[in-house]
Amino acid sequence: MSYVENEETIERPDPLHGRKLNVGIISPYSFETPGGVQFHIRDFAEELMKRGHTVEVLAPGRRTRDMPLWVTTNDSSFSIPYNGSVARLSYFGFVGPRTRRWVKQGHFDIVHLHEPETPSLSHKPLTMIHHPPFVGTFHAAFDPYPLALRFFQGYLRRYLSPLSAGICVSDAAKDVVKHYGPRKIRYDVIPNGINRGFFADAQPKQSWQGTKKEPTIGFLGRMGESRKGFSVFACAAYDIVKQYPSARFLCAGTGQHDAMKILANIDPSGTLADHFEFLGRISDQDKARFYRSLDVYVAPQTGGESFGIVLVEAMAASCAVVSSDLDAFAAVAQNGEDAALFANGDGHDCARRIISLLDNPQRRQRLRQAGFEHSKQYDWAEVADRVLEVYARVLS
Repeated sequence: MSYVENEETIERPDPLHGRKLNVGIISPYSFETPGGVQFHIRDFAEELMKRGHTVEVLAPGRRTRDMPLWVTTNDSSFSIPYNGSVARLSYFGFVGPRTRRWVKQGHFDIVHLHEPETPSLSHKPLTMIHHPPFVGTFHAAFDPYPLALRFFQGYLRRYLSPLSAGICVSDAAKDVVKHYGPRKIRYDVIPNGINRGFFADAQPKQSWQGTKKEPTIGFLGRMGESRKGFSVFACAAYDIVKQYPSARFLCAGTGQHDAMKILANIDPSGTLADHFEFLGRISDQDKARFYRSLDVYVAPQTGGESFGIVLVEAMAASCAVVSSDLDAFAAVAQNGEDAALFANGDGHDCARRIISLLDNPQRRQRLRQAGFEHSKQYDWAEVADRVLEVYARVLS
């Protein structure tokens, strides 16, 4: 049965009063490798097109076979360490003229620049003299605030001045932008969106489901990237198997080799690794089934997160969530109301939170229901309305 089929649909007034827009969206990151910003752009574009708007997206890098036709690439990108990860950007040579020509030839009503402070495609149109209104979305959050950004604050404030409006995906992202963003524009905090029904209606996979004595606890992320917190998750697992000797830990994402080294460090005997099952990179459909199949989903990220999209997805799938108490995650969890929080980086505290939920099925069920209800506000139907309100304000 669908979890959302009987929910009342609330009609919001159309801020554009029926007007259909031609929207250009520029991504700073290549679509060749998955990432939160790219998924956000893809899903938002699909929501706009579903409503009758025309959308084109420009991104760095090369085309892949599964890339939508409405995405244009510039066949140019390079890798650079960025915010604890590796980003594929495009900046040098003819990138600027080609990007500005794409904007000019698109005859867009509005151009939406994601991470316009980043040295990539979305940075380039801001030098145009004649251009459609620019809206910028800021995703990044840093702790601590980077020295490089501190050095370039004055430059960025001047360079970003053509923006007509700013959107921040969280309060954490807004706290960063206030250092270098133009002061004359308004910044709205509008979260990332999800297709809530997609996660709510997913069917559990029997082989992934656990039992009272053999619970399944999940991790999703790049295991070789330290800020994603796999080492914290592994430390928690070491404590959990003492209480639940048959517990299974399902891990989706890349980096199994790195994960095995981390597990061997914690338990050289190899016993802990026997409790882990690595699923590799999974499809969107399997990701939804993954959340629906778990007893507890764990988000142990240690930093560099501006928004807790994985928390929202798991909540929409009616999964109990345990997460680190990063500011961005605590905001999504409403400070522990909708997800159990543990001290960032503390695997032992993480284990205590998980065990308390496994020991108390009633509390786990209450947390599942609270998270599911809270996930309503992140559905694209709601989030896209708020972005269109920004567009309407800019165009008026």
